[in-house]
Amino acid sequence: IDTKWLQSLSRRDFAAGLAEVIKCGFIRDPEILFLLEGQNLDSVISNESLTRNLISRAVTVKADVVNQDFKESDLREILNYGHTFGHAIESSSRYSLRHGEAVSIGMIYVAELAALSGLIPDDVVSMHRAILLAMELPISLPNEFTVENWPALLTSMRSDKKARGVVIRFVVVSAPGSVARLEDPEESILKSAYEKVLP
Repeated sequence: IDTKWLQSLSRRDFAAGLAEVIKCGFIRDPEILFLLEGQNLDSVISNESLTRNLISRAVTVKADVVNQDFKESDLREILNYGHTFGHAIESSSRYSLRHGEAVSIGMIYVAELAALSGLIPDDVVSMHRAILLAMELPISLPNEFTVENWPALLTSMRSDKKARGVVIRFVVVSAPGSVARLEDPEESILKSAYEKVLP
């Protein structure tokens, strides 16, 4: 893996790329999270060996999942962790959010949703917040988002590719490396999770 070109990226774009790496740690390879423990964005940027290892592990996760579910029938959905809400806010922001930034907020949203649904303990939510914040990724929505945006975001999530009809389906992380599905949560819980990521 050639990481030299990464030096041309801004801090913001480097961090946005790390969001997808962190996602792979949560869904499949907790070692990624252990490697990032105690790190910050500067220490990752300056450590080429660490960066190469992180990218290699993330690529391996994606390749393994795609190879096991080439037709995207079930397992491959885990690669969309954080993307259901992430895609909705990315579009709503008119792409002022980088994809990775939207996924970062999306992971926080679904972690909060899973906690509100009784599927995960609060410490898993805290882990999400800590690691994403350490990498200078957003863990709440930009200031332009308010409660008034909620109906449009809900409509957008209902048209997500994982949805079945208007039934929203989420990939949730019950523990690092362990995933589950959350299907058709109550709208009140969906909105409560949204309120937890408002600025």
